[in-house]
Amino acid sequence: MSEEHYLELCENPVQFENASSVNNVFFDEANKQVFAVRSGGATGVVVKGPDDKNSVAFRMDDKGEVKCIKFSIGNKILAVQRTPKSVDFISFIPDYPHLECSQECKMKNASILGFCWTNWNEIIFITDQGIEFYQVLLDKRSLKLLKSQSVNVNWYMYCPETAVILLSTTTQGNVLQPFAFKSGTMSKMPKFEIELPVVPKPAKLNLTERDIAVATIYGQLYVMYLKHHSRTTDSPCAEVVLYQLPREGSCKKTNVLKLNTTGKFALNVVDNLVVVHHQSSQTSIIFDIKLREPDCAFNVHQPVLPGRSIHPYRIPLTGPAAVATQPPVPCELYSSSWSVFQPDIIISASQGYLWYLQVKLPPTVNLLQDKGKLMDFLLRRRDCKMVILSVCAQMLNGGDKGGLPVVATVFDKLNQVYKEYLEAEQTYTVAMESGPSRGSAARDRPVRTQAVIDQSDMYTHVLSSFSEKKDTSHKFIIAVLMEYIRSLNQVQITVQHYLYELVIKMLVQHNLFYMLHQFLQYHVLSDSKPLACLLLSLESTYPPAHQLSLDMLKRLSTANDEIVEVLLSRQQVLGALRFIRSVGGHDNISARKFLDAARQTADQMLFYTIFRFFEQRNLRLRGSPSFNPGEHCEEHVVYFKQVFGDQALMKQVTV
Repeated sequence: MSEEHYLELCENPVQFENASSVNNVFFDEANKQVFAVRSGGATGVVVKGPDDKNSVAFRMDDKGEVKCIKFSIGNKILAVQRTPKSVDFISFIPDYPHLECSQECKMKNASILGFCWTNWNEIIFITDQGIEFYQVLLDKRSLKLLKSQSVNVNWYMYCPETAVILLSTTTQGNVLQPFAFKSGTMSKMPKFEIELPVVPKPAKLNLTERDIAVATIYGQLYVMYLKHHSRTTDSPCAEVVLYQLPREGSCKKTNVLKLNTTGKFALNVVDNLVVVHHQSSQTSIIFDIKLREPDCAFNVHQPVLPGRSIHPYRIPLTGPAAVATQPPVPCELYSSSWSVFQPDIIISASQGYLWYLQVKLPPTVNLLQDKGKLMDFLLRRRDCKMVILSVCAQMLNGGDKGGLPVVATVFDKLNQVYKEYLEAEQTYTVAMESGPSRGSAARDRPVRTQAVIDQSDMYTHVLSSFSEKKDTSHKFIIAVLMEYIRSLNQVQITVQHYLYELVIKMLVQHNLFYMLHQFLQYHVLSDSKPLACLLLSLESTYPPAHQLSLDMLKRLSTANDEIVEVLLSRQQVLGALRFIRSVGGHDNISARKFLDAARQTADQMLFYTIFRFFEQRNLRLRGSPSFNPGEHCEEHVVYFKQVFGDQALMKQVTV
């Protein structure tokens, strides 16, 4: 089924001259560049990279067949190997145009197997007798040897992302010696041995570079070994064995990926997933080393999903022979002419294309039925937010079985990630406010990945529309909303008032006032000013909501002004006055606000009582019962005189 293709080739590949029209095609893993080299008279080179900035075309003197060609970082210097003994260098720096120099390897009788740039002007020669680390000094037309190491080398592998090189040593090739490079320094790391499969004697098995790949997974460097077992063994199926290669300490075997078949394989790493391509079945499978298999040993993994082919890809026809109406030509997937490079690159030299392999998350949803495992898988992927939210919506809309326990599991997994982000953000904020401490490294602000699904996301994309569904039991809707609130409380995340509002509206809509009362009484719904205001608005439907609201505002203790406003708006002027006296705020309240409210009741005795209270307050605070001009109570004094007469005004006490 086409909708089940969870791997695809990128839509905009790097296109270059195919192998039939050039002499050689080379790929530089550090710069992600393809070099198409055509000889004859002068050597023409066309370089294509991931974007136009990395694309360049030039000609060189034909000094022999090109065996290897690479730019240094930033296309500053071109290195070309034509012989087993030396490498030529050509400047592409504007200040040193066309400067050239050449460097032979230092070790006598050694042959150069290849070279790798570690910086814009630092390069490693790998020979069959060891490695030589140089700095290129173009202005002096020479190279300076920074460090070298003698060791018999069968083949090598370089990881540009970490600047670590692996050298295959010993007769069987299975003892690997890593070296790390950084800012002009070369560090020898502990060597380690790849455990080869047992084969019947007298046969001997050698480790080749086809069986090894090096890539970063979840921020850690791994050596991946494609282990083919002998057909005479109990389990002849191949497996991928992962060795973690730390900067400090020795390399250790950490994971085994079970391929459950035999044949020819190739490896990629995409979005921290190990992708294993199987040529004969033309399918690929993916592994997530952070997913634990309940029925497997701790570090043994089965494929996350069933094997599927890469999504069909069509190559548009180009050139003078192309006609606008001609349909694109289907690309031959899993072709024998494909070359796979780390982490996520597939090159077809015969067709002239470089693709980036991509994971499509939506098709994985229907292939992974266990919702808890699906969430664990999705939360670790780069572009996961909208897929996770769609899974939540689908789960609640009755399309999936499992009910509330499954919903609870999903909410808990989402909120755990949410909580970890909030804690990291809080730690960062505290560190920034306290300033840098001596000896501590500068902190980076936590990155908010798409895996952080906050309350606003859930409300907007899932819960709001779910709560309005007519074909779903209101009891289930309320249970789901409460489950999400429980999950937030469990990890001590403050629940936003709009989630409580959803619950209250559902309860009121279905006349579940007893439940509402209980939720408030037992503080299942946390106190907040917006919630108290919502309760006030419900008084006409549910009269006790008024008192519940006031009780909530009192508990908040910072909501005194709101309580007074609520009581005055309901013409409970004496109640408002009693409340403000009970919290000790009566000396600072506005006399005019209370007198306005008393006048609006049309109750003259109430107005008299309130007016007299403020006269007494004025006398106590200022020694005079009169109102200050700034209080703007003149109209109320006039009204008082009209109704009760001048003699009713409190007289100033003279001593």
